[in-house]
Parts: sequence; structure tokens; C-alpha cells
Amino acid sequence: MSEHRPARRRTGLVAAVALTALLAVYVWLVALRAVQLVATGTTVGVVLGAALLVAPLLVIALIAREWLLALDVQRMADELAAAGELPVDDLPRSPSGRVDRTAARAAFAPHRDRVEADPGEWRGWYHLAFAYDAAGDRTRARAALRTASRLHRGKDARRDLP
Repeated sequence: MSEHRPARRRTGLVAAVALTALLAVYVWLVALRAVQLVATGTTVGVVLGAALLVAPLLVIALIAREWLLALDVQRMADELAAAGELPVDDLPRSPSGRVDRTAARAAFAPHRDRVEADPGEWRGWYHLAFAYDAAGDRTRARAALRTASRLHRGKDARRDLP
């Protein structure tokens, strides 16, 4: 199965780059229209154009944030893989392939306890993120990954305790 992982990673990267490129075209078109509105010189055009310029700036900031997180998550995964500490997906599944939520919730407790015991250690947060994901809580999984990323980069993440 490990021989398929590089191809899967490449496919995901190609899809992410393609979607980012499409979003860049959209942002460019919106920014172009915003500049055209500002150039009209009318009060309504200037106000609408200025308001429309906020959207591309926000999109660029959010996309950059996601790319930086993805790069750091990959660095963390590489470190964990080298140490033989990557999360293992050994939860029971239904015939359709869905994780058994009861088993996922039961497997969650050790990861939560690890983070509570040492909230400044990124490895615990990384594992907690995947436990949240297996339990079906994607919002908390992303928050835990962001906390792991901040800790991995050496920033204080005490404000993110669950």
C-alpha cells in the first residue's frame, strides 16, 4: 500500500495547484472589475470598487494560510514517519468503508489525555487531530492541526486548548 502513497500525494498536489490556479484567475477577474469600477470616478463606482477589492485580498490571505498549513502538516508527517510515529488507521470499518464512530470515540481518549498532559507538544496535537477526524469532528481536527503547526514552528499555542 505504501507504493501507492506517492501517486496519491502527487494527485492531491496537482488538484490543489489546479484549484489554486482557477481561484487566481477568478481573483484576477474580480480585482480587474474592481479597478474598473474605481476608475469610473463616480461615488457609487468608487465605493463598490473599493469594497470589491477586499474580497480578492481576503481570498489571497486565506489561500496562503491554507498552503502554509499544508506544507507544515507535510513536514510534521515526514518527521513522524521518520520516527515511526505516524497515526495508524486501524479502526474497524463498515462494509462501505466508513469508520465505526463508537470505536473512533473510544480510541480518542488516549490522544486527548496526551494533549492534556503536555499541551505544548506538537506530536500530541497532531495525533489528536487525526482522532478528531476519525470521530467525525472535522472542525476540531483542523483546529488541532493548526495548534500542532504553531507548536511545530515554535509558537505558543496555549490559547488553543480544547
